[in-house]
Amino acid sequence: MIPAPFEYSSPKTLSDAFTLLETSGPDSKILAGGQSLIPVMKLRLGQPSRLIDINNIQELSYLREADGYLRIGALTRMVDLESSDLIKKKYPIISDTASHIADPTVRNMGTAGGNVSHADPANDLPGTMVALGAEFVAASSKGTRVIKAKDFFVDTFTTDLKHEEILTEIRVPMYAPGTGGAYLKLEKRVGDFAIAGVGVQISLDNDGTCTRAGIGLTAVGPSVIEAVEAEKALVGKKLTEEATRAAASLASDASTPTSDLRGPADYKKEMIKVLTSRALKRAHQRAVGGSA
Repeated sequence: MIPAPFEYSSPKTLSDAFTLLETSGPDSKILAGGQSLIPVMKLRLGQPSRLIDINNIQELSYLREADGYLRIGALTRMVDLESSDLIKKKYPIISDTASHIADPTVRNMGTAGGNVSHADPANDLPGTMVALGAEFVAASSKGTRVIKAKDFFVDTFTTDLKHEEILTEIRVPMYAPGTGGAYLKLEKRVGDFAIAGVGVQISLDNDGTCTRAGIGLTAVGPSVIEAVEAEKALVGKKLTEEATRAAASLASDASTPTSDLRGPADYKKEMIKVLTSRALKRAHQRAVGGSA
């Protein structure tokens, strides 16, 4: 449980961090909250030659609405996403998700940017960000680029980030009234990784017809899964019991779980169906202004 030797740097500006990335070897790593990276290093499953600790770059910690987006700085802690009044009121799917992550100690240190950059298929936040249609801002000394959440997650523990890039911001669209979301997770015990998880975000027009649907699946594939066919099946329809069941079945079809210590594959697919149905109902309640 002792990491292999490594060099340590703690830049105070993004510019300095970019320089360190460019001059370090390809196995150097960015350290944000460290709640995933440090355990991996202790088990020597990862042995970076250098850790670049970005926690002193204060400009990366913020939570605000601007220019049509909820903007989440990469160093924003999970506890802030869980407890923010703005998030609870306007983006409850995010507070749902944050509250399901591990335990208070981890949420006090873990960061939004670190969570999604780790790209663990069992992490809770990626599925929610796919459901929300979020975007990720990747920055380097050459400039910035914006990556859609559905394109950011490439494979298990693999993202579209280049070695010289740092994830600096998560952007969530500010949806109009009539929008609601929810994240539900099945776990063996409180704070455990998901057996299965579902994030749902829907938008309704004035007569209750669905105009947009986002569904992200957690822990049932090599990476986060967008249930595209289930989303399509909801658009243009009212969220009746029949429409909800049909979408839940399509979400289950989109999942590709494997059997492991958390349960057999068939069980996980059935749980995706159940969780999707429940999440859609909760999201619908929130979209029409009910309590959920």
